[in-house]
Amino acid sequence: MSSQREVRCRCGRWMWAQPGAGAIQCSTCHTVTQLHSLVDVLRGAHRMIYGLQQLRRQQQQPPQMMMAQRSPPQMMVAQRSPPQMMVQRSPPQMMMAQLSPPPPPRLLEALPSPFGKKRAVLCGVNYRGKSYSLKGCISDAKSMRSFLVQQMGFPIESILMLTEDETCPKKIPTKRNMRKAMKWLVEGNRARDSLFFHYSGHGAQQKDYDGDEIDGQDEALIPLDHETEGKIIDDEINEILVRPLVHGAKLHAVVDACNSGTVFDLSFVCRMERNGSYDWEHQGSGRFYKGTDGGGAFCFSACDDDEASGYTPVFTGKNAGAMTYSFINAVKTAGPAPTYGQLLNLMCSSIREAQSRLTYTDSDESSEPLLTSSEKFDIYKTKFVL
Repeated sequence: MSSQREVRCRCGRWMWAQPGAGAIQCSTCHTVTQLHSLVDVLRGAHRMIYGLQQLRRQQQQPPQMMMAQRSPPQMMVAQRSPPQMMVQRSPPQMMMAQLSPPPPPRLLEALPSPFGKKRAVLCGVNYRGKSYSLKGCISDAKSMRSFLVQQMGFPIESILMLTEDETCPKKIPTKRNMRKAMKWLVEGNRARDSLFFHYSGHGAQQKDYDGDEIDGQDEALIPLDHETEGKIIDDEINEILVRPLVHGAKLHAVVDACNSGTVFDLSFVCRMERNGSYDWEHQGSGRFYKGTDGGGAFCFSACDDDEASGYTPVFTGKNAGAMTYSFINAVKTAGPAPTYGQLLNLMCSSIREAQSRLTYTDSDESSEPLLTSSEKFDIYKTKFVL
């Protein structure tokens, strides 16, 4: 009985093809892959190999043998070898071995992403028409895209953008689309891959039900359809984006949202004082593994878990996320190969300066960026590289 076949799309996604199907369409990139019967493929390979072997034998035969082949039938009978020479002929099993096609090579590791070594997912959600609508989140995503392409060498085709301005339904920042985009970002990741995730929108906290949070609260991102589909909590974000990272691959995230401090559930939080000194604080419970598969993960968040982020027109004259703007500006002004410590200090200084120019005072506006990581490291010696 025929069974389903597993087929890999050019975008890296595995699909199951029904028996007898001639083609299958990828649900991620919509590419149609033509299917061929394995029997047809083997028959075609057999015919090609057999033809090549016959051609090679003809080219290697001496001239007298070529003349013998042109002799009349009676001469051919006279020139036949005696019966005792028949033992020199190859047995049937040897002939079959010569004509059988070579086995296909085994894939010992995942295929690399067809979108290159640098890939990014950018999400901007304004929640238009809602009482909790935001200003500037879509602009934040567009600013980040320009920065990655013009300053950091990301190919424009390797950046997946999810905003309410997108015309394609699959690029609207719903929960389903955001989760699929996250999986696309890390699928097939390899050493020296540079992956980037940016989110500008609402963040929130909710009760932790599995006991992996010190404060008893899970952090979450708020997709456009969260009222019906729910939030994307940090446990799922860590499972999708962090744990699949292989040795040598790096993921950087910038999350411009409230309650975003440990939204990636990374193991270590960098607690920095205003004088520049810092200490790494371990997060989570030892019962749960929150690390990578050998790679590195780093997240710049707009504020701590119990704080609110803000947007301000002070930077550009338009509403913009303070975290997004300060990150882009810090990388541009820090010079070549800045360290993580330099960037973090520049971001904090930029936000403090902007807040000092505001004509109002709000305790929530005092929040400052937070760095979390899958591993501890010296932030003043380690270079930031995208």
